[in-house]
Amino acid sequence: MKKLKITKVKSVIDRPERQKRTMEALGLRKLHATVEVEATPQILGMVKKVNHLVKVEEI
Repeated sequence: MKKLKITKVKSVIDRPERQKRTMEALGLRKLHATVEVEATPQILGMVKKVNHLVKVEEI
């Protein structure tokens, strides 16, 4: 399965609570934090909801 490298590039201040919790669930707490995750349908759905706050690269 493909892996994704997700980097937080924008703050969640003044964002809806749902987006804040999605970022937390992805493991992105601090600005410019990066995580590597499997590209499961659940993760892809989460990334789609916060795509304006993150940068995504395929590994």
